[in-house]
Amino acid sequence: MNFELARHLLRARDLAHARYADPLDIAALARAAHVSPTHFARSFKAAYGATPHQYLIARRMERAALLLRETDRPVTEISLDVGFSSLGSFSATFRRWFAVSPSDYRAGTEPSRVPSCMRMVVFEKRIP
Repeated sequence: MNFELARHLLRARDLAHARYADPLDIAALARAAHVSPTHFARSFKAAYGATPHQYLIARRMERAALLLRETDRPVTEISLDVGFSSLGSFSATFRRWFAVSPSDYRAGTEPSRVPSCMRMVVFEKRIP
């Protein structure tokens, strides 16, 4: 990958970090990287090991987990704040990532005796 493309991919990644709650799509991220959507998706996955969508979902899940741990805000409010349009889609995605519901996560419920770091590795959910 050439330096210019890598710099443009960083710009798109930074956009995903800064505006994770916005309705970003491949086309918007590709515009930030100044490449076509197809080339962007392929190059992004090669550079970061995840599709742009997977990367964006990872950022949203990280933020949601932080808000659940450190605030007492309602789960519905958190789901909307991190970019989900419905509580149902947020809860389903959260459960796939953390193997517990958002409410159980907040309460500190562990789904199994397997350490969370190993669950993330086994389920390939840890994305850079």
